Amino acid sequence: MKALPRLHRQWIRLLDRLRPSETHSMLLWAAVVGFIGALATIGFREAIAAVQYLAVGHSSSLVEMAETVPVYARIALPAVGGLIAGLLLQFSGRFNTHGAASDYMEAIAIGDGRIPVRQGLARSGSSLFTVASGGSIGREGSMVHLAAMCASYVGRLAQFSPARLRLLVACGAAAGITAAYSAPIGGALFVSEIVLGSISMESFGPLIVASVISNITMRHLTSYEPPYQMPAFPNVFGSEVLLFVLLGLIAGAAAPQFLRILDSAKAGFRRLALPLPASLCLGGLMVGLISIRVPDVWGNGYSVVNSLLHHEWMWGTLLLVLVAKIAATAATTGSGGIGGVFTPTLFVGASLGSLFGQGVHMLWPHATSNPFAYAIVGMGAFLAGATQAPLMAILMMFEMTLSYSVVLPLMLACVAAYFMAQASGKHSMYEVTIHRNENERAKARWRGLQIADLIKPAAALVRASAGFAEVERCFLDNPVRYVYVVDDASRFEGVISLHEIKQHLLAKDAEPTASAGELMNRDFAFLMPGASLGDALQAFLTQGTERLPVVSNADERRLLGVVSKSELLLQIQQFAG
Repeated sequence: MKALPRLHRQWIRLLDRLRPSETHSMLLWAAVVGFIGALATIGFREAIAAVQYLAVGHSSSLVEMAETVPVYARIALPAVGGLIAGLLLQFSGRFNTHGAASDYMEAIAIGDGRIPVRQGLARSGSSLFTVASGGSIGREGSMVHLAAMCASYVGRLAQFSPARLRLLVACGAAAGITAAYSAPIGGALFVSEIVLGSISMESFGPLIVASVISNITMRHLTSYEPPYQMPAFPNVFGSEVLLFVLLGLIAGAAAPQFLRILDSAKAGFRRLALPLPASLCLGGLMVGLISIRVPDVWGNGYSVVNSLLHHEWMWGTLLLVLVAKIAATAATTGSGGIGGVFTPTLFVGASLGSLFGQGVHMLWPHATSNPFAYAIVGMGAFLAGATQAPLMAILMMFEMTLSYSVVLPLMLACVAAYFMAQASGKHSMYEVTIHRNENERAKARWRGLQIADLIKPAAALVRASAGFAEVERCFLDNPVRYVYVVDDASRFEGVISLHEIKQHLLAKDAEPTASAGELMNRDFAFLMPGASLGDALQAFLTQGTERLPVVSNADERRLLGVVSKSELLLQIQQFAG
């Protein structure tokens, strides 16, 4: 009978050991939202096909649809789709929830992970009509948002803390990206590098699990194929590598300009001050008018990029399509269309790379690869410049090609594009990246500021040989908590506290005879002129005083003056403002 309690205790200890930790349970939840995210993506794809069928009687690629419908339908469909999308987007404003983010990136980076379901569904419906009617925007943005919204809903049902909920929403976003592009590593890195801003196994592990489960689900439940049918990448040798570096520099210089065009379009539509339905209808009308001459501008550009990778285009035709696509994308996004510009960015990169490849192939036909190789590298380089996430761009393009030969030119081009884009301007495709970069630069500048300009003369000081009466008079003349003690060479020796003086005055001796050297405390913090504002603030917090002495250096310790905490905080506040 005595063995039963012991067996019971052992059984309890075994259950405690088998109980999953918070980290392990997060991996299980990541698998769940990976599966749900893939289902959300499939649902959005099917909804697009259904809207297309209702509009024209069949579903196919948007470019094929634009080429087959009459000219009047090319103009009317994007305009009508924009009108319906605007009405739904205006309707979604009724479901604004205080404290919840309407964008999944905000919910992850600066929010608490809550994404309103009703508002998210209404915004996804708006995106659905924009995309299905020929808007020049990516459908993948809404797919990712839906997957992240589902993850947020699951996390709230499970009563996750804000930190765990944000990570679960990030897993949903990674699942959505993977389902859209068939790039599980790229999807996880996208969320880590762009949204979270860091890569650690505590977050990257669940992201990978969600991405892999999403990819497996897509392959088993659908006749799923990668969006881009990549040809075999040729081996690149010798000096041709330099041409890919040059392509990276060109893409890095062009990417910020592309983003500025999109920003200018948004500013232009804002100046019109139209209601949302009218604004999106006007944007759709502009796309329709452009598509009269260039039907290739409809949709996100998958079919055109695949054609570039497998067929030779006349450079004049390609240049026309490129310019028209940029204009159509600016019209769609500028008018307020909900979607993503990730895929149109790949379109622009592929077109730019193909044009560059045609040029160098004409000059050196026997020493350079076919233009499609430059189109592939151009996609990655332009993406790196636009997102300022070169690692994600490299791995995503590598996953799409599954060719080791692409790695060397792709890495060089993406790195060149990244640094060129940073030198060209602060633009990034995503606001969260811009804000993070600005904060990091501000922190770096703030840490680099020094306190030399904040030094004031030290009035409350006495010599170490000064008597008690002189110390007492110094406190009476200066309303401070500490008097600084220096030697005959003005070297800082220590401080005398007001509390110490009061203790001596309350003592039984009527005439205190202790000198300043005997009263002082040598263990007191001090600063040096080269100290940063951050170091100075930390010293103030540690010492808990209003003023700190500033000495020439740690060895000589010649007193230069004092710095007050209020002046330091004012300087920090002015800099932050």
